[in-house]
Amino acid sequence: LGIGELILTSIDMEGTKKGFDIDIIGQISKKLKIPVIASGGAGSINDIINIAKKSEVTAIAIASILHYNLIAISDIKEALSYNNIDIRI
Repeated sequence: LGIGELILTSIDMEGTKKGFDIDIIGQISKKLKIPVIASGGAGSINDIINIAKKSEVTAIAIASILHYNLIAISDIKEALSYNNIDIRI
């Protein structure tokens, strides 16, 4: 992380694979003028798409779904591209 970036993790959702805390992350990311990285709760591609669309985060950290090979990176990238969400190739 550089100066002026924030990783925002919902402790309640971390590791649950039940989705991000969209309310809190959405509210905070819309108020801050620095890049916000959402973290904690990704369990599906839809969770990633929802946080990207319903907040103003500049990045999304995902861990468990990759560590446990629940979803392929290529499937995530394809779904994000299909939903017009900017990604790094």
